[in-house]
Amino acid sequence: MIRYADIISESIVDGLGIRVAAFLQGCPRACRGCHNQELLPTEGGMAIEEEEFADLLLSKITPLHQGITFTGGDPLLQHETLCKVITLIRKKNPDLDIWVYTGYTFEEIRHLEIVRNIDVLVDGPFILEEKDIGLPLRGSKNQRIIDIAKTLQQGTMVTLDVDHSLYAAS
Repeated sequence: MIRYADIISESIVDGLGIRVAAFLQGCPRACRGCHNQELLPTEGGMAIEEEEFADLLLSKITPLHQGITFTGGDPLLQHETLCKVITLIRKKNPDLDIWVYTGYTFEEIRHLEIVRNIDVLVDGPFILEEKDIGLPLRGSKNQRIIDIAKTLQQGTMVTLDVDHSLYAAS
């Protein structure tokens, strides 16, 4: 079983392109300034079987979608069940781009199986003192957008080159 709080069918702020964003329940950090405080308790949200959750997310995918983003809370609080969900999604739609947002750093979680099954990891806790609303796709300057395939292939950290002009305020 995996616990989730919400699913947004057409997000444009949780990764590149139009995405399905799944907000998973539970986070051990309680970062000062957290914008999803209602997702902190592990007992909140709804519990669902992994296969049912994968099918629910896939049912929201259209030809316009680039992928699925798992955010929260902290999705890696449920890393084993999330890994099962991602494996099911990959079997049914291997071309989907999968992003995970986490308060853990890549260095802390690089050994987890889930890392080898995602495309992009946005890592690091939200730090209120480093908040920058001008940053694309993340909340504070310490957070990194990591291209996982290239990082694993090259054996060194490779961040995703995000075009800042796409997210400039008008």
